[in-house]
Amino acid sequence: MSATLVKICGLSTPETIAAAARSGATHVGLVHFEPSPRHVSLERAGELRRSVPDGVKIVLLVVDPDGMTLANAVELVRPDVIQFHGDEPPEALALAKRRSEAEVWKAIAVRDAASLTSVAKYAGIADRVLLDAPAPEGSALPGGNGAMFSWDLLKDHAHALPWGLAGGLNPANVADAIRATGAPLVDTSSGVESAPGVKDMDKIAAFCKAAREA
Repeated sequence: MSATLVKICGLSTPETIAAAARSGATHVGLVHFEPSPRHVSLERAGELRRSVPDGVKIVLLVVDPDGMTLANAVELVRPDVIQFHGDEPPEALALAKRRSEAEVWKAIAVRDAASLTSVAKYAGIADRVLLDAPAPEGSALPGGNGAMFSWDLLKDHAHALPWGLAGGLNPANVADAIRATGAPLVDTSSGVESAPGVKDMDKIAAFCKAAREA
């Protein structure tokens, strides 16, 4: 069995990027979504990209971007992965693939078994889907809320395309999550923070260690 990939999302400083890379993260995520406490401008994301060491992939998270935002993101940030975390249809992802050499990921809010069937419409377009918890009522953020969904929904599920697990993962539960679901990639943001948008380097290291040893 190959090692679980680890994405630390919502990074905003060279120091936390270095901590994630040093701890063994395979992917680091930058959030370009103004309502988020983890938001970075595209210009800042481009600067941060230069601090990412070789061998670690940079993921740019966007939410329902317009064409100009997407074009600027590709030019300024040159991400390895564009992660769509809004209500984007398959056509939006297909357009991004035509305009960029980056991988294209789609986050899916998993409310019930029916949510998992919606993944199939992205087959052949998305390089990966991220199965995440729905945003709590009243939240302006589509992800990064620390909410979880029932991992039982993934038991014996036949995945339509490569996937990863998100939603409420932290150093204390990520090993259980991997064992329960067989997730090939795990993604955390608020689970390694001391306050919204403030990453904790010790928690990043603990998360990566727990995922690696699961």
